Amino acid sequence: MKVAALLATRATRAHRKAWTAVFAALTLTSLLLGAFGLTLVSAWSAHPRVERYAGADLVVAGDQTTRFSAASLGERETVSAGLTERVRIPRTALTVVRGVPGVRAAVADVEFPVGLAGSAATGSATGSATGRPWEAARLAPYALRTGRAPQRADEVVVAGGGGPERGGADRVGQRLTLRVGGHDTAYTVVGVADGPRTAVWFTGAEARRLSGHPEALDAIGVVAESGTGAGELAGRVRKALDTAGVTDVGHRADGDPATVRVLTGDDRGEAEFLAAAPARGELLAALGSVAGAVVLVSLLVVSSTIVQALRQRSHELGLLRAVGATPGQLRAAVGREVGRVAAWAALVGAAGAAPAYLGLRALLGARGALPTGLDLTLLPPLWLTPLVTAAVTVLVAQVAALIGGARTATARPAEALRERAPGRGRGITGLVLLGVGASAAGTAALQRGATAAAAAGAAAVTMVIACAVLGPWIAEGAMRLLGAPLRLFGPGGRLAAANCAASAHRLGAAITPIVLVTAFAGVQLSGGATLTHAGDAQARQVLRADLAVHADGGLPAGAVERIREVPGVRAATEIVPGTVLLARSQLGAPELERLPVFGVTPEGLTRTLDPGPRSGDLTRLRPGTVAVGADRADSLGVRPGSTVTLRFGDGQEARLRVVATYQRSIALGDFLLSRDDLLRHTSMPVASGAGRVLVATAPDADRKAVTNALARAVPGARVEPDPAPVRGEAAEQALAEVVSLAVVGAVGGFTVIAVLSTLALIATGRRPELRLLRLAGAGRGQLRRMLRLEAAATVVTGLVVGAAVASVPLLAFSMATTGTLPYLPPAQAAVIVSVVVATAAAGSLPPVWGTLRGRYPR
Repeated sequence: MKVAALLATRATRAHRKAWTAVFAALTLTSLLLGAFGLTLVSAWSAHPRVERYAGADLVVAGDQTTRFSAASLGERETVSAGLTERVRIPRTALTVVRGVPGVRAAVADVEFPVGLAGSAATGSATGSATGRPWEAARLAPYALRTGRAPQRADEVVVAGGGGPERGGADRVGQRLTLRVGGHDTAYTVVGVADGPRTAVWFTGAEARRLSGHPEALDAIGVVAESGTGAGELAGRVRKALDTAGVTDVGHRADGDPATVRVLTGDDRGEAEFLAAAPARGELLAALGSVAGAVVLVSLLVVSSTIVQALRQRSHELGLLRAVGATPGQLRAAVGREVGRVAAWAALVGAAGAAPAYLGLRALLGARGALPTGLDLTLLPPLWLTPLVTAAVTVLVAQVAALIGGARTATARPAEALRERAPGRGRGITGLVLLGVGASAAGTAALQRGATAAAAAGAAAVTMVIACAVLGPWIAEGAMRLLGAPLRLFGPGGRLAAANCAASAHRLGAAITPIVLVTAFAGVQLSGGATLTHAGDAQARQVLRADLAVHADGGLPAGAVERIREVPGVRAATEIVPGTVLLARSQLGAPELERLPVFGVTPEGLTRTLDPGPRSGDLTRLRPGTVAVGADRADSLGVRPGSTVTLRFGDGQEARLRVVATYQRSIALGDFLLSRDDLLRHTSMPVASGAGRVLVATAPDADRKAVTNALARAVPGARVEPDPAPVRGEAAEQALAEVVSLAVVGAVGGFTVIAVLSTLALIATGRRPELRLLRLAGAGRGQLRRMLRLEAAATVVTGLVVGAAVASVPLLAFSMATTGTLPYLPPAQAAVIVSVVVATAAAGSLPPVWGTLRGRYPR
């Protein structure tokens, strides 16, 4: 061990420049792993924020989780998914809870969308709000600032902060026209309270009537008597509800129990921010995949960098082996050497992990990838996560050192001084990996959605590793193709061609990181861009309407009929977005897939929208029926007349009869439902004007006159002269975009370091060769041209091979999901090429500038 320690100490001092690149790669590895680790554990410990139930000791609410079970590998497996629409509980639960010993107060809470229409005199639309019963304000608690509580049906309390969007609503005595459920009613403001600026409180009876479901509640807030603990009371309430047989409202699927939940502590926020819990699961899955990709890429890059650093010292290590150093001593010396560099690099990276984590959190928030109300929390012990990831970084470095030093350490002393060609086993391994990658690409071609994307990503990773293994052969083949063009550039070109042909092994190490960034960035960026590009194109093709009408708080009753009667209106279709869950077995395993859908009115549908009908009749779309996208219909094996079982956003299951299939499902989603069916399972059906009426005008109609007539026919509504295309967006799209950006940034950073370090190490090791060429008569200009052409050959080979590697899984993915060729925005492609070219130039030329200066070689 003393010999190994001595060798490690001397080698570290003598090869500081070679270890600088390794230090940089390991520092970035530690920093990224630490940042993603902190984000991962903060998502694991995240919980929905508790606001309007902060004053309640516990909350009784519906079960916001749906479950699906299926037999997988002979065992029963169950998966679950969070529900983003409100699961309501029966009003009878209120009586049960109030009768539990220790309950001081049990307050019913309901929530419904309200359109603020200014004063009753003007009727001008000014925004949206949320209505609740005044009794529920005590659960926050929200106190009155001025005035009194509402006592009559036409009285309300509003939140304080009279901004201009409220039209002076914070004055007691102000008359407001509020639109609820499509009906306009005048109310008197009798009080101003603390709370969200969009809150409006009604009397309990009025809120019950306006909610649209008088026999169901959103939640029950429970306040315990003095001396009664929340945990103890929660057990009593749970037992009372079970004894009374209280379950959620609505029909659930078999095997999906509708158990009313009793929430305490931080879990109370789940009854308020419904999207927070599902988003937390999606965030954990996405960050876990990113962390896995970072570990894999870091192992590949760090291994390549360490191998190249050791290759520059192959003669030195071979000499030690030839003079009697044992394989164990060489392994120990290299391990200690790498361990010292890795330990310091890991600590430096861990120190920067916290700022990087805060930056990633800011990016998630800025891009809308985190839902409202989800708090990413970090307990004090979890801030030590970067130390754990630093240990992982050291382990990665040690594994890479073991791989890098294995060949020299195991060589016979007589052969240790000689560089050996890559063996047959390496070639066979690379070909097997290529086959595995092609198989994964084939899987992507047969799947859809997230499964296809995961298979495409796995194919890209596998094929990149295969290219790294086959690097020398790829470089040799590329140089045979590029040799003739290089020789056209005179003596410098001939020198470059000869050097590239003679040093294929060295060139293969330089090509690998370029292939890595090209393939990874291409798959990550092009996958999402292909879907977006195809979806945007379909959305433009789908929309036939000339105008759109919508209003906060919902359109008035009979608005669609009045719109159709306006002169110049050819057709009008109301369209409402939503989500459903499809439960099915995928490759024998249960799966719950969340899908964006639209609910529509069928009258005049094909004049306002063009879904691309394939079979059946879209105008037969009624409650209890569904239209299915062509690709989804093929995968489910359904056609008009078949039935499809779906779960709505509130967990209720329905068997729907298929009446039609259509082509343009990327824009419209895989299912078109009746508007009435979808609205029955939507918590806030027209909140913020989500639903709108698409209007197609007659060819000879004056569009401006029709616009004015529509505004008169539907008071308080907004008329859009150029409606936005109809496009269903997946709930996790913003998160997927941030994850793709993070992966591309991480891989890009690794690649910059890998390309710079590999080329710099190669260039540094070639200084004696360049001096010899100068002594043999080569001019400085010829050598500069040689180096530039070698760098160009490396860049071209890496970009071409990387693009080829990316194209295989991308082509399979895009043809399976969109039926089109892969698409990458030209600006993003230009950035990838520019980064690779600039990095290759920086790594190839500056390290040898000193050798090329002056009349005599130095």
